[in-house]
Amino acid sequence: MANGEAYQGLFSRFALATRALHSRNFRLFFAGQSISLVGTWMQRIAVSWLVYRLSGSAFLLGMVGFFSQIPTFVISPYAGVLADRLDRHRAIVVTQIMSMLQALILATLTLTNHIDVWQVLALSALLGVINGFDIPIRQSFMIEMVDKREDLGNAIALNSFMVNGARLIGPSVAGILIAVAGEGVCFLVNGLSYIAVIASLLAMSLPPHAARAQVATFGKELKDGFSYAFGSLPIRSILLLMALVSLMGMPYMVLMPVVAKDILHGGAHTLGFLTGASGAGALLGAVYLASRPSVVGLVRGLILSAALFGAGLILFSFSTVFWLSLPLLMVVGFAMMTQMAGSNTLLQTLVSDEMRGRVMSFFAMAFMGMAPFGSLLAGSLADWFGAPYALLVCGAACLLGAAWFRHLYPRLREAVAPIYVSKGILPAEELSPADRML
Repeated sequence: MANGEAYQGLFSRFALATRALHSRNFRLFFAGQSISLVGTWMQRIAVSWLVYRLSGSAFLLGMVGFFSQIPTFVISPYAGVLADRLDRHRAIVVTQIMSMLQALILATLTLTNHIDVWQVLALSALLGVINGFDIPIRQSFMIEMVDKREDLGNAIALNSFMVNGARLIGPSVAGILIAVAGEGVCFLVNGLSYIAVIASLLAMSLPPHAARAQVATFGKELKDGFSYAFGSLPIRSILLLMALVSLMGMPYMVLMPVVAKDILHGGAHTLGFLTGASGAGALLGAVYLASRPSVVGLVRGLILSAALFGAGLILFSFSTVFWLSLPLLMVVGFAMMTQMAGSNTLLQTLVSDEMRGRVMSFFAMAFMGMAPFGSLLAGSLADWFGAPYALLVCGAACLLGAAWFRHLYPRLREAVAPIYVSKGILPAEELSPADRML
């Protein structure tokens, strides 16, 4: 009897954690994107290793991160307006085709031994332009793929699970392929993997796109989106914390080739294991978020995840032992995931539908757009003072961000609770006791 109840409880939790997969369109997206993202992570690792092999420069590693992400900072606000105007489904198909072509060009140059660092930088910038349009459109399209609006948070968590499952597999495979066949094969595999996600997108059944009447100019809609996002204390605070963590915390990945080679005295396989450990922690974070029944508690969770992220980076900066570095990176990956996906879920819950694309474009700016400046900063600090010092500074900045968000917490709780009540997330009669858990 006890075993049966335990089995039933486990099944119920699994059903809760995967409820967004009941939607056919999201299920298709999940399947196709899972394949494509393995290739994406393979390419990321191969690009880093290729640049460091060709140049031996931590600064150029930072430059690759800068060039691949700075277009997102510039383009995302305009892409957000387009996301609120265009057929998001068709737009994503176009961005995936463009990403596939970028990977195949990179593969061709590398396999024919015509690759140089400047070409990697140029192609990284091209991918950054594509992602600048893709990210806000993809994030705002998420709600169209689920049949029930209340499953949106679970869909975001499952999407994060998918990204980090690929992050766990892709770098490990990349490390082996780089050692056996070189970086070019990783780029080729990534290019071919886009076929899966493009096919899944084309197989979706969606209602005809209803064009929104244009009552304002492009510039006016951009200004309205900015005023809406930064006029709201919860949305503004979440975006600013995400921007700080992205600027100072996320670029730790840029320094992984330096840590793998110079601190831990390993090779491409060491880099793969380090990245995989971070991915495993992020995967656990995604599972944790997917198993949550609602968004209640996520505001407080952002404080804890930012603090854990900073503490994990500081401890990792002191490690010179491979087997100690792995669990520390798992902690860092877990905190990074709960911070990023938790912020995404909260924003998508708080935002109104007509502003969704624009607010998610600001999220893309905070998440991806600030990262290039962080990559450049981390690379420069590592060149001047060494990678451990750069990681220490980054971790301390994240701890300061957590302290600032904690200071705002009482005001955030008061602002968020009425929104939860208006959306049916919290019953009005339970507001007083429940809002303390926000």
